[in-house]
Amino acid sequence: MEIELKLALQPRHRAQFRRHPLLNKITPVQHPLLSIYFDTAKFDLMRRGIALRLRRVNNRWVQTLKAETQSVGALTNRPEWEVTVTDGKHPDFSALPPVALDLLAGIKLKRIMPVFTTEFQRTTWQIESEQTQAEVALDSGKIHTDDASSNICEVEIELKSGNPEFLFDVAIQLLEHVPLRVEPRSKAERGYILNGAATLVPVKAIQPMIEKNQSVGDVWNAILQAALMQLSANLPGFLENAHDTEYLHQLRVALRRLHTGARLAKSLGRPIPDWDQPLRQLMQALNPARDWDVFQQEILPEILTILESPAVNSGIDDAVLVLLQDTTAIVRQQSLAVLHKPAFTRLVLDIGRDLLSAAPAEARQQEVKTWAKAILDKRWEKLCKSCHGFAKLNASKRHKARIAAKKLRYIADAFAPIYGKRAHHFIAALSSLQNELGYTNDRVIGQQLLHKLSRKTASLGFGLGRLSGILESSAAQRAHVPADIWQRLARSKLFWR
Repeated sequence: MEIELKLALQPRHRAQFRRHPLLNKITPVQHPLLSIYFDTAKFDLMRRGIALRLRRVNNRWVQTLKAETQSVGALTNRPEWEVTVTDGKHPDFSALPPVALDLLAGIKLKRIMPVFTTEFQRTTWQIESEQTQAEVALDSGKIHTDDASSNICEVEIELKSGNPEFLFDVAIQLLEHVPLRVEPRSKAERGYILNGAATLVPVKAIQPMIEKNQSVGDVWNAILQAALMQLSANLPGFLENAHDTEYLHQLRVALRRLHTGARLAKSLGRPIPDWDQPLRQLMQALNPARDWDVFQQEILPEILTILESPAVNSGIDDAVLVLLQDTTAIVRQQSLAVLHKPAFTRLVLDIGRDLLSAAPAEARQQEVKTWAKAILDKRWEKLCKSCHGFAKLNASKRHKARIAAKKLRYIADAFAPIYGKRAHHFIAALSSLQNELGYTNDRVIGQQLLHKLSRKTASLGFGLGRLSGILESSAAQRAHVPADIWQRLARSKLFWR
C-alpha cells in the first residue's frame, strides 16, 4: 500500500527547495527515471483506475501495477504491486500475484501496449523522526506522448513507516520556505489527459462513503473527506482552465460543504476545527469572481435577449460590454492568485491532517440516525422560520431563506446514503427552492455589482443604469415563483422522520 502526499512546485523554485533547512543537512540521492506506461488501444486499464508501468531504475527494470487511487486533499492512498523484471519491452503478467491479476480479468493482455512515457530526474531525501520514516522526492522532467509533452515538477512525500500524520508535518515545514500547491493527479493521470484518453472535467459533489454500523465520528469524517476530495479534484481544472467557470463554482460548493461539515463538530461535543476560520476567509475571497462569472454567463445573455426583442429593439453600448468583460477577467485573476498562495495549500494540508485524527467511535447505526435527525430537524426548523410569510418577504429576508435552504440541502445530501431512495424526492424539491431563490439573489447581487462600477462617462452611466433596471424588473416578475415552490416543499414528507 502506497501512502504519499503529492505537491506541485514551480521550476524556478527548485533551487530554493533543495536549500530548505529540513533538507540541506541530508545527503540527497539522484537518479534518472524512465517509465513506460501500458494500456490497450481503448484504454481499458485507465477505465478501471489501473496504472501499469515499467520503470528503468539504474540498470534494472521494475514493473509496477497500481490500483484505483483514493485521494483526499493532497494525500494519496492506493494499493500497488512492484517486482523486478527482465526488460522494458513488455509487462510480465506472470510476475503479478493473483489479487493483482484479478483486477485485469476480462482484458486481453496481448493487446496491452505502450501509451506514453515519463522521463525525469528524481532527487530523494530520507527523513526520520522517532518511529516514523518518510522519503521526500523532487521530480523534474517531462511526460511524453507521440505528439505532445508536458513538464513535471513536483514533490512527493512517501510514508515508509510509521504514522501518516508525519507526511503532513513534513509538508507544512517545507511550505514555510517554498511555495507549494496541491496536485491530486498522478503522473499516470496527467499522461492520459495529455494523450487525449481522459478529459479534465469539473467534479460535482461527491457522495460520502457511509456504511452501515459506522460511528457518528466516522460518518462526520466521511462527510468532510468527500468535500475535501471535491475541492482538490477541481483545483487543477480551475488553475489550468480558469475560463471554464464551472470549476470555480464547484470549488466554492466544496468549500461550503466543508464549512457545513466543520460546524457539525459542535453536535459531537467537539470544538469547531481551527481551519474553519481561514476556510471562511477563502470563501469570501472567491465570492467576487463567482458573482461576476454568473453575471457574464447567465445574467448578461438574458439581458441582451430582452434588449434585442421586438418590444425593446435596442442594443447595448460596446464600452459597457468591455467594462463588464474586463472586470470579470480581473476578479478571476485575483481568485487564481489566492489559490496559488501557500496559505491555500496550508489550509488543505491542515484539513487533511485533521481528518487523519481518530474519530470518536462511541455510537452505532441507530445513534447515527438519531444524530442525523436532530441536525436535520434543527435545519428544517430554521428554514421554516425563514420562510414564514414567504410572499411578503423582502430581498434581504429571501436571501436569508436561501442560505437556510442551502445549509439544509448540504446536510440532507450528506446524510442521504443513510436513508436511501426516500431522501431523493425531498432533496429534489429543496433543490428547486434553492435554485429559484438563487435566481432572484443573483439578480440582486448583479445590481450591486453594477452600482460599484465606475461611471466615467454619461454613456457608461446610462448603459449600466439600463442593465440595473432590467435586472430589477426580471426579478420582480418571478417574485411569486419561490413562494409557490416553498408551499409544495412545506407539504413534503420529511425523509428522516
